[in-house]
Amino acid sequence: MKKVNARELHRDLGYFFLGLIITFAFSGILMNHRSDWHPEKYTLEAKEIQISLPEESQINDAFAENLAKELKIDDKVKRHMVRKGKFKMQFENTEVEIDVETGKGEIIQFIKTPFISQTMFLHKNTSNWWIYFSDIFGISLIIIAVTGTLMVKHGKHTFKRRGWKLALAGLLFPLLFLLFLS
Repeated sequence: MKKVNARELHRDLGYFFLGLIITFAFSGILMNHRSDWHPEKYTLEAKEIQISLPEESQINDAFAENLAKELKIDDKVKRHMVRKGKFKMQFENTEVEIDVETGKGEIIQFIKTPFISQTMFLHKNTSNWWIYFSDIFGISLIIIAVTGTLMVKHGKHTFKRRGWKLALAGLLFPLLFLLFLS
């Protein structure tokens, strides 16, 4: 039986998962900023509206459903809320935002952004086969990381001399983030 070579395993797993690593990194960056913009959707149409809103206490599920019908939105209301002086309704491909005081608002319709929406779907997918593949991917990333520590065997840049300090710093950063910022 041939001995497993860390350098070859590291290289081959790196090559095999290169596309997935880039895709996950790209979609992960987009997911980090999804509250600031709609990375998986882009505006197809924005339409100004003027609505008379009832008092905030009367804004409920029934009101949201009726308003959606009145605005000719043929989609189920995912959520609605009043926050920071705005009444907001969210649908799969449409958002409505209305100023509570003035009644002025906007209906924004979206369509999926090609490639970006598909890569972000990978991050959110919960099908069993994808979960198993993602587990294999995660294990492979651990193997890539460990084999990377074994690649430099001599000199001042080995894991024993220098690498462990950098690895510890890399480990401390997310731990500190979890402790102090979450």
